[in-house]
Amino acid sequence: MSRIGKKPVELPSGVTASLSGQTIEVKGPKATHSFTATDDVTIAIEDNAVTVTPRGKSKRALQQWGMSRTMVANLVQGVTTGFKRELEIQGVGYRAAAQGQTLKLNLGYSHDVDFPVPAGVTVTTPKPTEVIIEGTDPQLVGQVAANIREWRAPEPYKGKGIRYKGEFIFRKEGKKK
Repeated sequence: MSRIGKKPVELPSGVTASLSGQTIEVKGPKATHSFTATDDVTIAIEDNAVTVTPRGKSKRALQQWGMSRTMVANLVQGVTTGFKRELEIQGVGYRAAAQGQTLKLNLGYSHDVDFPVPAGVTVTTPKPTEVIIEGTDPQLVGQVAANIREWRAPEPYKGKGIRYKGEFIFRKEGKKK
């Protein structure tokens, strides 16, 4: 039995959900998102809550049960509060600046990196060494953060690079004379 799948997803005030077939559409103050579930689960809206139940006892149905409930919960969180990823930049001369829909990164290369920010995501830089990525889609926010981090992943000797806030980088000892 899925512990996650059993829990209903509560709809806060200001959020509405509509169901058509296997597609659920959630509207809230920030956005409107939809998710189409597989035929292995049944989605129902009752008493201002969304419930997901499996159709049968097959392994695939039980897998889809928890995953579908999590996807619906992500829709509700996305349209109400949104998702946020924070990146830290460490290294001498490494910095970032948000300019409209472009993020300018100085990462020690011979040129500046211009990262185009996709639609649906906002990137802010409160400090030159801090980047905040916000949006309503958790997959898109995480992918943008990963793409930015990919430009200069943290290295283990000096710790320079772009890391997630709170990420631990295992440090190695350098060569000895």
